[in-house]
Amino acid sequence: QVQLVESGGGLVQAGGSLRLSCAASGRTFNTMGWFRQAPGKEREFVAAITWSVGNSYYADSVKGRFTISRDNAKTTVYLQMNSLKPEDTAVYYCGARLSGSAYYSVSSYGYWGQGTQVTVSS
Repeated sequence: QVQLVESGGGLVQAGGSLRLSCAASGRTFNTMGWFRQAPGKEREFVAAITWSVGNSYYADSVKGRFTISRDNAKTTVYLQMNSLKPEDTAVYYCGARLSGSAYYSVSSYGYWGQGTQVTVSS
């Protein structure tokens, strides 16, 4: 049974940092990614990383502030978020997929975690 379990969300002031974790179990994946969804908005791509090579990709809105990484031994992916802004407030979801090229597309991910809330106060 595939499970993705996120942790690390919380409340932080603007300019602060948080680190999200997503522990995967049940199988290995080609790509794992982080997406976020703010109230009234669609789920959007944040960052992704390929499991075997470790290539990483970022949305323009987080480039230079967020870093995605993985720990192969723990089958865990992390999202280090620095210089947080109020507009980063959202529920953050971990996604995983077996194959595909559009790493930024929600529909290409077949497995999802339950989400973790990140709130950035001004």
